[in-house]
Amino acid sequence: MPAATGDMHQGGNMQPASADSILAAARRQLPEHAAAEIATIEKQLVAITDSSAMAPVFWDMAKHWQEHKQFPAAAYYYAKSAKLENSEKNLNFAGQIFLDLLQRGGSPAMQAWEAQEAIDCFNRSLQINPNNDTVKMALAAAYVEGTAQPMQGIQLLLGIASEKPDHIPANLMLGRFALQSGQNDKAIQRFETVLKQEPENTEALYFLAEAYKSNGNKAKAIELLEKCKKIVNKPEFSQEIDAYIKSFK
Repeated sequence: MPAATGDMHQGGNMQPASADSILAAARRQLPEHAAAEIATIEKQLVAITDSSAMAPVFWDMAKHWQEHKQFPAAAYYYAKSAKLENSEKNLNFAGQIFLDLLQRGGSPAMQAWEAQEAIDCFNRSLQINPNNDTVKMALAAAYVEGTAQPMQGIQLLLGIASEKPDHIPANLMLGRFALQSGQNDKAIQRFETVLKQEPENTEALYFLAEAYKSNGNKAKAIELLEKCKKIVNKPEFSQEIDAYIKSFK
């Protein structure tokens, strides 16, 4: 767990990077033999006239990019394949790669592109299966962390929590977003909802401590962090928590 809550990675009104520029940059990182392999697959694509037959070739292309750790390029081709097949599973797979990349950080233009691509994949997936709460939560994260429309994501989460008030992942995410936006009392309510069901949920304990600390209740924060430390029961984690407590005690 981090020692503090980070800012939301909102893309704001940043113009997303272009796929062409991202692919060109990735290509420059390839060793010669890998570039030759990619070029061979590109020739296969040019020769295909039936778009449905392109899906497995795009998937193969993505795997080559992934093998060489060019993950944005890999996600791009996984998404192209998934969109042609209209596969819920593969759309979620590609969307999750984009979301993971977004959450790792990077240039604002790159993050805006990753958020845009993740949102497209998850929206297509929800058209196939509108009741998948896990995908709704991933879509919410992409909106909140990578766009200038965070409320679209928050509304998705509130919808889940309204239908299922005890939904643990939705309450955790809403709690974290409330904490990041300075709404400490709302964050406390969300984390306490989780802890009523899972008293040893260390994520809820940790961020509830953060909310109390932000509200000025250091004693309660320390009590919760000590409880979290006992549950995790790992020397490295305990040292981090002790140092963190010392920093604000």
